[in-house]
Amino acid sequence: MNSSLAVWVAGARPRTLPAAIAPILAGAASALAVAGATGGRFWLITALCAVVALALQVGVNYANDYSDGVRGTDDDRVGPLRLVGSGLASAQAVRTAAFAAFGVGAVAGLVVVALSGQWWLLLVGAVSIVAAWFYTGGTTPYGYLGLGEVMVFVFFGLVATVGTTYVLAGVAPPHAWLAGAAVGALASGILVANNLRDIATDRVAGKLTLPARLGDPRSRIFHAGLCALAGVCVVGFAALTTWWALLALLGLLLLVAPLRLVLGGAMGPRLIPVIQGTGMAEIGIGLGLLVGTFLA
Repeated sequence: MNSSLAVWVAGARPRTLPAAIAPILAGAASALAVAGATGGRFWLITALCAVVALALQVGVNYANDYSDGVRGTDDDRVGPLRLVGSGLASAQAVRTAAFAAFGVGAVAGLVVVALSGQWWLLLVGAVSIVAAWFYTGGTTPYGYLGLGEVMVFVFFGLVATVGTTYVLAGVAPPHAWLAGAAVGALASGILVANNLRDIATDRVAGKLTLPARLGDPRSRIFHAGLCALAGVCVVGFAALTTWWALLALLGLLLLVAPLRLVLGGAMGPRLIPVIQGTGMAEIGIGLGLLVGTFLA
């Protein structure tokens, strides 16, 4: 078994990590629009929220690797390294890594809850961890039923963004939901691109993701629609807060190259840059919202 650090880092799928950071930035922007000021506590809680989100993202990536690996879904795949499917790590080791990541997220989340005083959010955190595991884990994983993109939109869009806003400002205003929808749409777009690449192998393995159900042409249109939705939500956020928030639209420029690949019919490994490009655009939106609100 090859258990070098580089292998485990690759297995964590770094290209997906922007999907964890972007909603925290967007949530901080929403809180700033409400509070109008920041301090040490504000940035400490924001940083801890980022730790929670990153830990959950890494955890779900390892959990996905484990579950797909033991099912044989990853036996013939293109794209990111699969630790179990490639034989570079044992299934037990990858499962342990997933639980360790979830544990880090749980501890950081507990600190966030203690600082904010919103103890009921422990339930939200527990549900998030359960949802992360059952994406591809358990006897009936929802990722195999075409619900992965929906759940990503909910948890790595709305829940992460609005949750961050709530622990920082104590409220969940409409513009926080718009910010969450903006980054959630692109987080879903990342998964659509990933699953679009794997339609053929997923169908053979019985993994009926949303693209596997929609088919290739409609999945490409769906990806473009998610990108458009992100832009609309940014404009809505700016209308409710400050027009400086339109700086976030600069992040959408990073979608030009990915959309050309998707709408141009790119297949297989040629779709890998779409995942990275969509993730960077999501980071651009989150950062643009935060910088724009801060400037205002």
